[in-house]
Amino acid sequence: MQRFAWRVTELETGLAFLVFFPFPAGVLVFLAGRASEKRERNARGVREESAGGRPGTVLLAACAALELLVMTLVSYFGMGSGQRVSLDIADVCGLGLHFTLDGFRAVYGCVAAFLWLMAALLSGEYFRGRRRVSRFYLFLLWTLGAAMGVFLSADLYTTFVFFEIMSFTSYAWVAQEETGPALRAAATYLAVAVTGGLVMLMGIFLLYHRLGTVVIEELPGAAEACGEKAVLYAAGACLLTGFGAKAGAFPLHIWLPKAHPAAPAPASALLSGILTKTGIYGILILGCYLFPQDRAWSHMILALGAATMFGGAALAVFSVDLKRTLACSSMSQIGFILVGIGMLGMPQGSGNAQYRLLAASGTFLHMVNHSLIKLVLFLAAGVVYMNAHALNLNAIRGFGRKKPLLKAIFLTGALAIGGIPLFGGYVSKTLLHESMAEYGGGGLLRALEYLFLFSGGLTVAYMAKLFAAIFVEKNRDPALQEKYDRREAYMRPASVLALAGSGTALLVWGLCPHALMEKAAGLARGFMRLEEAGHPAAYFSLGNLKGSLISVGIGAAVYLVFIRRVLQNRSGEYVDAWPGWLDLEELVYRPVALYALPWILGVACRVLDSVADWLVVGLRKTLYRDSPLPRERTEGNALTAGLGRTLNAFQGLGNRTWRRKNPLHRDYVHLAAVKNQQFRETNRIIQRSLSFGLLLFCLGLALTLLYLIWW
Repeated sequence: MQRFAWRVTELETGLAFLVFFPFPAGVLVFLAGRASEKRERNARGVREESAGGRPGTVLLAACAALELLVMTLVSYFGMGSGQRVSLDIADVCGLGLHFTLDGFRAVYGCVAAFLWLMAALLSGEYFRGRRRVSRFYLFLLWTLGAAMGVFLSADLYTTFVFFEIMSFTSYAWVAQEETGPALRAAATYLAVAVTGGLVMLMGIFLLYHRLGTVVIEELPGAAEACGEKAVLYAAGACLLTGFGAKAGAFPLHIWLPKAHPAAPAPASALLSGILTKTGIYGILILGCYLFPQDRAWSHMILALGAATMFGGAALAVFSVDLKRTLACSSMSQIGFILVGIGMLGMPQGSGNAQYRLLAASGTFLHMVNHSLIKLVLFLAAGVVYMNAHALNLNAIRGFGRKKPLLKAIFLTGALAIGGIPLFGGYVSKTLLHESMAEYGGGGLLRALEYLFLFSGGLTVAYMAKLFAAIFVEKNRDPALQEKYDRREAYMRPASVLALAGSGTALLVWGLCPHALMEKAAGLARGFMRLEEAGHPAAYFSLGNLKGSLISVGIGAAVYLVFIRRVLQNRSGEYVDAWPGWLDLEELVYRPVALYALPWILGVACRVLDSVADWLVVGLRKTLYRDSPLPRERTEGNALTAGLGRTLNAFQGLGNRTWRRKNPLHRDYVHLAAVKNQQFRETNRIIQRSLSFGLLLFCLGLALTLLYLIWW
C-alpha cells in the first residue's frame, strides 16, 4: 500500500512537471541563446543577430525530449496502476487548478511532446541566419506547457486558463518574422483567439452559476439534473465559440489560412497538429459530457463539420501557395473530425450502438493521424522554403524532382491524408464513413455521406496538385530547375532525423491498425464515456475499399479536369482563381469590427448622453427648479465677491500712490466671478465624462447581472 501511494505521489509530481517545467525551461533556453548570440556577434564583429546559437537549439530539443520521456513514463505507470492520476493545486484564482490523466490525455500528451521534439530538431537549421530566434524558442516552450495544461485539465476553468496562455504565447509564432503580412495575420489570430476566449469564459460563468460545477467528470450528472435546457444551450454555444475558434471551424476559420503561411514551418506544424486539437478537445467535452446523445446539438455539430470539411477542401484546391494549401487542408480535416463528433453524439435509434463506437474510434484516430500527417507535411514544406525561399507553386515547381528522401516523406503524408489504403488516414476515414453507414438515417445524413466522400476526393486532388508541382513537373525557368537539381545537400542531419523520424512514425502507425491504432482508440474510449469494446473493423473489406476508391476517383477527375485545365493557364502556370471578395475577414469581420460596430456603439453612446442631458434639464425645470434667493447675486459668490473687493481696494491704493501716473481700472469682482465660472464649467465637464463612463459601466454590469439572475 505504501509503495502504491509512493507511485501515485511520483505520478502527481510528473503531472506537475509536464505542465510547469516548460516555463522555466523556456527562460533558460532564451538566456542561453542570447548569450550565444552575443558571443557570436563579438567574435564576428557584426551587429546582426545570429540563429539563436547552438546552445539554444540543443537545449530546446533536450527539453522537448525530456517532456516526451516524462509523458511516456507517467502514462505507462499511470495507466498500469489502474487508477486515475490527479493533481489539485488549490487557491489559484479562487477555483484552483486541477489536472488528471486518462487514456485519451496520455496518448495525446505523448503525441504533443513528439511533435514538439521533431519541430525542435528542424528549427536549428530552419532559423539559421535569422533574427530573434531565442524569443521564438522561449514562446515555443511556453506554448508546450500551455498545451499540456489544456490536455491534462480536469475542469473547464483550468482549461480556460491554459487556453488563454496558449493563445498569447502562440501569437509570437505568427508574428515571428515581423513583416507586414505576418503582423496582420498575427493580429487576426489574436483577435479571434481573445474574442473566442472571452465568449468561452461567459459560458463557464453560466455553467458554474446554473450547475454549481465545471469539473468535467461532474458535468453529465449536473446537466441531467438541470431542468433548464435553454441555459445549457446558451452556455454550450458560448463554449463552442471559444473552442471552435481555436480549432479553425467555420466560420471562425479566418485566422488559419493566413497564420500558417506567415508562421515559420516548425510553428505551422504545431499550430495545425496540436493547437487546433485543443479546440477539438473542448468540443469533445461538450458533446460527451454536456450534451450526450442530444439530437439538436449533434445536428449543429454535423452542420458545422460539413461546412468546415467542404469549405477547407475547396479553398485548398484553389490555393497556389504551399503552406496556405496545407493550412486550408487542416481546416478541412478538422471538419472531418467534427463530423465524427456529431455522429458520436447522435441518439441511439432502434438499432445497435455500434455507430457510436465507430465514430469515437474514427474521431480520435483522425485527430492523431492529422497531427502526425501535418507534422510531416509542414516540416517538408519548411525544407522546401529553406532552400527555395519561396512558397508559391510556380516558384518552387520542380524543386524535389531529384530528392528521393524528401519525395518519399512528402508522399507518405500525402497518401495518408488522402485516405489511401495501407496508410493511417484511410483507417480513420473508414471508421468515420462506417459510422454514418451504420447509423443510416434519412436524406440529410445520406447527403452528408456523399459530401464526406466528395470532400475526400478534393483532398486527393489538392495533394496530387502539390506533389506533382514540387516533385514531378519541371520549373518553367530552366536555369532555376538546374539549380534545384544540383542542390544535393539540402538538409542537415538534424533535419533529416526530424523528417525521417516523423515519416517513419506515420508509416508504421498506419501499417499497424490492429496492433497500434485500435489499442490507442481503446485507451481513449473512456474519455468519450464508452465502455463497450466493439467488434474489430474489417478495414480492407470490399465495402470499405469502395468508399476509398470513390474518393480517389473523384480526386482524379477534379485534378485532371479542373486543376489541370482551369487552374492552370496556357503556359502551364498555376493561377489563383479564388474570388478575392469571398475573403470572410475582409468581407464581414473587419468591416463589422472596424466600422459598423464602432458607429453603432457611437450612436448608442450619443443617444444615452442626450437622454441623460434631457433628464437633467427636465429635473431642473420641475422637481429641482431654481428658486430666487432673497439676496441673489448677479454673478459669482461670496468668496469671489470678497476676494474681488479686496483686490479692488488694493488697486485703488496703488492708483493713489505708486501707479498715480498709470492707474489701472479693473473690476476684480467681475474677473473673480468669471474665473470661478470657468473653473466650475471645466470641473462639470470632467464630472460628466466620468459619470457617463460610470453610467455605461454600471449599465453593462446591471444587464449582465440581470441576465444571470433571469436565466
